[in-house]
Amino acid sequence: MTHAATFLQEVSQIADQLVPDEIEALCNELVQLREQEGRLFILGVGGSAGNCGHAVNDFRKLCGIEAYAPTDNVSELTARTNDEGWPTVFSEWLKVSRANAKDAVLIFSVGGGNLEKNVSPNIVSAIQEAKARGLKVLGIVGRDGGYTKKAGDVVVVIPTVAESRVTPHAEAFQGVVWHCLVSHPKLQKMATKW
Repeated sequence: MTHAATFLQEVSQIADQLVPDEIEALCNELVQLREQEGRLFILGVGGSAGNCGHAVNDFRKLCGIEAYAPTDNVSELTARTNDEGWPTVFSEWLKVSRANAKDAVLIFSVGGGNLEKNVSPNIVSAIQEAKARGLKVLGIVGRDGGYTKKAGDVVVVIPTVAESRVTPHAEAFQGVVWHCLVSHPKLQKMATKW
């Protein structure tokens, strides 16, 4: 089989293994967030950070949810990294934003964060800060979900079907899940143009 055929077969396997009720639960949390006029802080690094910016657009424009991605503000992100260190860039951003119990964080991550392995310590710190402030912790993550799955309220874990392609599948399916959400009849307020 060609690589493309193998990759697409894996995509099909992942889609078949996703649990629709988990995505519906995530939708319900976002409906509640909007109803209580809370803000959505979408956090991720690497390719997931790129997804965060795209998702912010979709949740704001299509669903009427006030949403932000700290990674969209590269000046603040790099200043905090330079002056305070990488592990606290998101938690400090939540503090300055006066994040509170009406708000939620949505984590996009391949591994979900793991302090022991020093993987995405900024995600772990942000989740700890969010929990201390009473925010809901939502997520779309890969592998076993890491710290996000352990500490989160509603977390969709993208199934691993090929260890060597965990990252591209997890990041691609972040897009599948959030696009499912922003097109959900309970959430979508504005129609897409096409």
